[in-house]
Amino acid sequence: MKTAFLGNAHQIVKHNNVLTIQTPEAKVCVWVYSPTIIRVCVSRNSGNDDSFAVIQTPAEQPNYVESDDELVIDAGALKLRINKSPLRFKFCTADDKVLSEDDKRFGINWQGETVINYRKLFADEKFIGLGEKTGDLNRRGCSYVNWNSDVPHHTPTSDPLYQTFPFFIGLHSGLCYGLFFDNTHKSFFDFGASTDEQMSWFGADGGDMNYYFFGAQTVAQIIEDYTWLTGRMEMPPLWSLGYQQCRWSYMSAAEILDIAETFRREEIPADVLYCDIDYMDGFKIFTWNKETFADPKAFVDRLTEMGFRLVTIVDPGIKIEPGYRQYDEGVANNYFATYPNGEKYIGSVWPGRCHFPNFFNEDVRSWWGDSFTALTEAGVEGFWNDMNEPAVWGQNIPPLVKFGDKYMPEVRNAYGMQMARATYDGTKRLLGNKRPFVLTRAAYAGTQRYSAVWTGDNSAYDAHMLLGQRMVNSLGLVGMAMAGVDIGGFSGKPTPELMVRWNSLGVYTPMFRNHAQEGTIYREPWRWGKRNQAIIKKDIEQRYRLLPYIYSSYYQSHETGLPLSRTLAINYTNDEHIYNTKFQNQFLFGDALLVAPVESTRFEEDVYLPEGEWYRLSTGEKFIGGKVINADAPLTDLPVFAKAGAIIPMQNVVQNTNEKGDGILEIHIWYGSEPNSFIYYEDDGVTYDYQSGAYYKRQVIFDPAKCNIVLSAAEGSFHSRYNMIKLVLHGFNDNINRLKVSGDDLPLADGAAMFNNSHEIIRIDFR
Repeated sequence: MKTAFLGNAHQIVKHNNVLTIQTPEAKVCVWVYSPTIIRVCVSRNSGNDDSFAVIQTPAEQPNYVESDDELVIDAGALKLRINKSPLRFKFCTADDKVLSEDDKRFGINWQGETVINYRKLFADEKFIGLGEKTGDLNRRGCSYVNWNSDVPHHTPTSDPLYQTFPFFIGLHSGLCYGLFFDNTHKSFFDFGASTDEQMSWFGADGGDMNYYFFGAQTVAQIIEDYTWLTGRMEMPPLWSLGYQQCRWSYMSAAEILDIAETFRREEIPADVLYCDIDYMDGFKIFTWNKETFADPKAFVDRLTEMGFRLVTIVDPGIKIEPGYRQYDEGVANNYFATYPNGEKYIGSVWPGRCHFPNFFNEDVRSWWGDSFTALTEAGVEGFWNDMNEPAVWGQNIPPLVKFGDKYMPEVRNAYGMQMARATYDGTKRLLGNKRPFVLTRAAYAGTQRYSAVWTGDNSAYDAHMLLGQRMVNSLGLVGMAMAGVDIGGFSGKPTPELMVRWNSLGVYTPMFRNHAQEGTIYREPWRWGKRNQAIIKKDIEQRYRLLPYIYSSYYQSHETGLPLSRTLAINYTNDEHIYNTKFQNQFLFGDALLVAPVESTRFEEDVYLPEGEWYRLSTGEKFIGGKVINADAPLTDLPVFAKAGAIIPMQNVVQNTNEKGDGILEIHIWYGSEPNSFIYYEDDGVTYDYQSGAYYKRQVIFDPAKCNIVLSAAEGSFHSRYNMIKLVLHGFNDNINRLKVSGDDLPLADGAAMFNNSHEIIRIDFR
């Protein structure tokens, strides 16, 4: 096998916004995107430079200084030092601290079409990220492959899985950096697994060595920069944040209506029910079973009357059946994947022999989106994209298969993303001003612009529950703020204890969905005995109480890219304890809450509380951080802690997000010695009117030194659904029995006081 190394620079040209360096082996292009982002692309051809992920364009002029030995590109907060002979890249902070650099011996090289970048491995270097990957929080010593695959019985060590997010964050010497390898071929990441602690490396089977380097010096800022580059999520439909009940399959409209009626009869809050593949006519996409779902609109209308939304599954495979509309239209317009000789590729999935749409073609995406009228006209507002790795029986689509001018190995990792894009764009168009909810199994970087994700077909045991939470936290690092798991495990038989424990963790999972495989026991909350049903109900009610906090936190995700479920590495990057495998599953839920997952067979757990002060959410007990505590963890009380100074808006329990509620917004504040603030956000939760100013936003500021709490004047034209505010103080001086609210005295009873919700500034003094 021929191996070629990137050699010496022999021509350097700056033209417009790109610096081009020519070597005997390749052309190197360097762009500056921002003071903290530099792109490097090393290419042996002058092919298409389009990106599925990146939505930004580079800045106008890269500033550089050239000497005999090197080029120095100064972006502002990030420098790139390029050694000319041989061409090697070193990224530094503004004050020349080394963040990451090529291995001096091997740098960038090719073995056949495979391109690899070998990089120096620092002694204390840690790696986090890559999205949906098994293993530990710290990826050091591990290697991974990105090749979107259907892996229905994966284990806590399986790789690859369903999604590709080739973005990681490196940490060493008190510094941090990010690297996004924008290449959709099968790719590889090795974080010092087998290199005698000398090198890490990444590469791909083909394409360019095309990466973006991020030099901001906090993990949160790197995430903000990465999501600026690749896009951020829209505000989700409020109803999608409630409890979701799913199964493969509820076999008829009557069965689903019975499930809905039972939720309402048992007064267990819920917002979403699902139709898996059996709602269709012979598993044909965009059809309804004429017997079991004979009147789809009447069925969905009845669900709507009970306050439910319906999500229906949609797979990419189009059944080969003349007379079936999508088949006929796809064949007539050449919308399907082919072999090089023009024959249409055939793979078998649920409907039998199928063709597969070429979602890389804009006309195909538009056609696909228009096809959703079969669902939207019935009232469906949620759309679940499955089997879109793409998956076929046998799991080995030939590399000869083409999507237009692109062969399968070039774009497999982006297929699911482009299907999600087509689904989102089409349903958004069909629903008018309503926000669709899109959920996809397969994904690539940038999917957050279109869809939520879940972690695929997990299993009903504790290790999978803990793995799922690590995956959700890791997905948050790569921009996927809306992510979830199959609560209870897709396959297998959960014990009642596991079901209860997993449900309690689901309260603090961005997407709270219970789902199970055909042939397994039913998983609805009332299937586990009265005692367990009461615990599950209590925990689901807690989710609904937290919705004002959760929705406001999603506004933060929409604005900054910060996820809702956050590995502790975001806020406590340099605390060695958080990388300990004993504590690596712990996470922050939004700004204020620390959650410690616990196995279903354990009823006490060692919990590491980072520096600061913390309060047990359920009891109010106060703890000093920076140490390990042994926390009680009965099935009725998952260990959850509020950070000192935390500001958490809540509401009283509603049965679904359509309910108006009692009009009282509770603002809970836990005393701390440092000032804190929180952006509270509301809109109608359904439409895109927020994009034109129809929102309600205000800052809540807690200042212990001034002994006051301030609610800033409300911004936006939306009128809050809450006409009263109940302020609830935790851990404050017991001697405080009165508050002064905008100059008026109010009594404080059991740490709480109620007052009108004015749009003007509200100032609250406490002594």
